[in-house]
Amino acid sequence: MSTNETLPSANFIRQIVTHDLKENKHNGRVATRFPPEPNGYLHIGHAKSICLNFGIAAEFGGTCNLRFDDTNPEKENIEYMESIERDVRWLGFTWSGLYHASDYFEQLYDYAVQLIQQGQAYVDTLSADEIRAYRGTLTEPGKPSPDRNRPIAENLDLFARMRAGEFADGQYVLRAKIDMASPNINMRDPAIYRIRRVHHHRTGDAWCIYPMYDYTHCISDALEDITHSLCTLEFEDHRPLYDWVLDQLQTPSHPQQIEFARLQLEYTIVSKRKLNQLVTEKHVHGWDDPRMPTLAGLRRAGVTPKAIRDFCERIGLTKQNSWIEMGVLEYCIREDLNENALRAMAVLQPLRIVLDNYPDGQTELLDVSNHPQRPELGKRSVPFSKVLLIEQDDFAELPPPKYKRLVEGGEVRLRGAYVIKCTEVIKNADGQIIELRCSYDPDTLGKNPEGRKVKGVIQWVSEIHAAAAEIRLYDRLFSVPNPDNEANFLDAINKDSLTVLEDCRVEASLADANPDSRYQFERTGYFCLDKDSANGKLVFNRTVTLRDGWVKD
Repeated sequence: MSTNETLPSANFIRQIVTHDLKENKHNGRVATRFPPEPNGYLHIGHAKSICLNFGIAAEFGGTCNLRFDDTNPEKENIEYMESIERDVRWLGFTWSGLYHASDYFEQLYDYAVQLIQQGQAYVDTLSADEIRAYRGTLTEPGKPSPDRNRPIAENLDLFARMRAGEFADGQYVLRAKIDMASPNINMRDPAIYRIRRVHHHRTGDAWCIYPMYDYTHCISDALEDITHSLCTLEFEDHRPLYDWVLDQLQTPSHPQQIEFARLQLEYTIVSKRKLNQLVTEKHVHGWDDPRMPTLAGLRRAGVTPKAIRDFCERIGLTKQNSWIEMGVLEYCIREDLNENALRAMAVLQPLRIVLDNYPDGQTELLDVSNHPQRPELGKRSVPFSKVLLIEQDDFAELPPPKYKRLVEGGEVRLRGAYVIKCTEVIKNADGQIIELRCSYDPDTLGKNPEGRKVKGVIQWVSEIHAAAAEIRLYDRLFSVPNPDNEANFLDAINKDSLTVLEDCRVEASLADANPDSRYQFERTGYFCLDKDSANGKLVFNRTVTLRDGWVKD
């Protein structure tokens, strides 16, 4: 772990590890791993597992491997592997070793041969549908395959010929011989190898048989000498199979599988299949669309690794699945950005004002604080001139009650600058306001006007100095807390999840904005520079609003 933060609070997994160390279990070692399948981009749910596995290793002076469980080449590729490595590094973690399940293909094959030799695996001719039919139900035992008692020598011969490519895809599978009457359906002779003629992104065409996940994962853990194999609750029923495989094979070590509740975040979808559908059907603009729950999307939106780590720590670990409100994540994001984001001024819907009593051609450079609570972040120079731009909704001809912004004949303070007074409203032939004529009080820079109180403060930019920008206002991708509950999750897409404003203006200092910097646009929200910025055209993404605008029914 590359961060130097204080140790996190206790949870049941830390308690288990602490006890194991006290008892000298695993010879006093702690070794974890993060084992994603490279079939998509990592999402916010993976962040919980990443923070847990790397955090436990760091806290107890252990190691944490990154291992790609790449046994399903039909859905996996190099792009996903590279994105996973990038995301883990971005979150602030460094792996002790980088491994792939495909590193162990030869050993996995040899272990399967050992199971056959021990009479604990057999080659089966049943189809996938037939295997399901023979498996039984939760209340009825399964029935044995006609091939279950095939002679060991015949099984060895068929398995070798499966590897040699003599048979068609799906013609045979290798199954573990366990217990067809087990109350745990996962133990009813699960398949451990299948024939698939698919090019593998690492091993090429060297293999036409591939091991199944449940068989591969536990052996990979054992070969890497993992001590605590941390996984989500859906694998709890698979733990007996995990232990059975390792017990039969007498592998170099026997890791301890521990399950925890996965992260279920409201207003999101984390199914890789559905996320891929969103991308391929162009409901979003790629895996890194800021509306996506992927780490790439969150990064592009301007969310910081610190905010995600804080979120994962706040929600804690339990053995009970539950839903986390999106507001918890957004709170962590706001808290981090409020403390660390630089302040800047932007006008999203410009309204022109002319200061009639300000000298023509004059420009002042005003020193404005980069952060009101953090003087160590310094100040920046903001140009001030005769013609300025303010937000359209910072002026009202017919102001609502308690309106504290600019009205005709009223005064308002410009952030970090002077008090101005609106003296005239200019409209076009259609009656639209196109310009305000104002005066400024030259004695109000950095101090209050004498004899009167000005309550409102608004942001502004100098028209001649401001930089043009496109500003993308991102919101939650789905309009309901649990899109998976809908008959079609696509029907729950929030039609207002993206609003693009193309004629915005930002203060001159942002012309040199850093892609890694985050900004609070005064009174508007938190923003970051997008990678689409080019050729003098700035593009900013809204990370999150200043306040939670979503109210639960």
